[in-house]
Amino acid sequence: MSNKEKLNISKSVELFDAGKKLIPGGVLGIRRPYNFVEGEYPVFVESGKGGRVIDVDGNEYIDFLCAYGPIILGYREDEVDDAVVAQIRDKGFCFSLTQKYQNLLAEKLNELVPCAEMSIFVKTGSDATSTAIRLARGYTDRTAVMRCGYHGWHDWCVEVKGGVPEKLYEDVYEFNYNDIDSLKVLMSKHGDETAAIIMTPFGHPLAHKMEEPKPGFLEEAKSIAEKHGAVLIFDEIRTGFRISMGGAQKYYGVTPDLACFGKAMANGYSIGAVTGKSEIMKKGEKDVFISSTFFPNSLSYIAALKTIEILERDNVLEKIWQKGAGFMERVQKVIDKYGTGAELSGIPPMFFVTFKKDAQKTYKKRRMDFYAQLIRRGVFMHPYHHGYIAYRHTGEDIDKTVNAIDDALEYVQVEWGDLKL
Repeated sequence: MSNKEKLNISKSVELFDAGKKLIPGGVLGIRRPYNFVEGEYPVFVESGKGGRVIDVDGNEYIDFLCAYGPIILGYREDEVDDAVVAQIRDKGFCFSLTQKYQNLLAEKLNELVPCAEMSIFVKTGSDATSTAIRLARGYTDRTAVMRCGYHGWHDWCVEVKGGVPEKLYEDVYEFNYNDIDSLKVLMSKHGDETAAIIMTPFGHPLAHKMEEPKPGFLEEAKSIAEKHGAVLIFDEIRTGFRISMGGAQKYYGVTPDLACFGKAMANGYSIGAVTGKSEIMKKGEKDVFISSTFFPNSLSYIAALKTIEILERDNVLEKIWQKGAGFMERVQKVIDKYGTGAELSGIPPMFFVTFKKDAQKTYKKRRMDFYAQLIRRGVFMHPYHHGYIAYRHTGEDIDKTVNAIDDALEYVQVEWGDLKL
């Protein structure tokens, strides 16, 4: 398999160079080029529609990163955008008081999400997880937090500690997904001081294989929380309105005390939500302060209500599961053809191609070559972050992607040979 010609991304590079004089790093955080394959991936996007995006140089990609998860339907989904535009034109969205749509959305969460009794709406996933932690600490009058998974960029949980005093996270302890003993050890030391156990109910660690919960893992975590009087929080920012309409808690049959939602909930509009037991949520009435000028803005509520309406009306998640299952089956057959060390993990709505680690550490170069070949073939996936299936990904998109994965793995096989563990 010949090496696919590198894409022209000169306009992206030009904008990035200019941006570095205006924005720290040119672009912030996870969107910086070194988080992809530097020199191969575009830095600036021009537009998107359905399951595809076009960069500023005119290159078109089938996008499986889906804006890091918010795109559940597709880019520029007409019904959602039309509802938002109508709200802007007919009623407005930013006022000193709150519009009725917050109640309608909260009622919908109560209908769909097992743990939902009351809700607070915010703007981002980090807002939601931090709100949940504040509520839990206010409810229990305790400080310690046991965490498992990525929960955002705020001081208590950010993984890059620059600029954050140690005292702001010294009471936060990490346990490992699917390792209940690691949680038990922590709770044996800090159980009486623990306000919350916060965890992703589905395992999606950065740059590692994805994991479903082992039998009994979620149930036992809940039992441990109850035993110690801690609040169990499921971080469903990625799984909510994607694994099922009621989230991973509905799919796996384990109900937490609180849950955090966002991303797919509004098909790209900025929203986060904390929902759960009334007795805990009511701490937000007076004892725990939660406020923002922009939390009550109704555009995201309108987008979420319309997105959820479409998800229900068109059986979207069922179709995503079917589409994703067929895709993963085909990708696994391609992987089995080669000895590159590639591995496929995840579930049909959320998948990831990683490479087994070898002593020579060729897996890093295999990964870079694989993802470079994919982007050159017009398939936008991420070397360190799992992908998503969107409703508007077409059969043609899936076919092209499977073929691109086949070509990319063949290239890796020729360049590197069989992986020797």
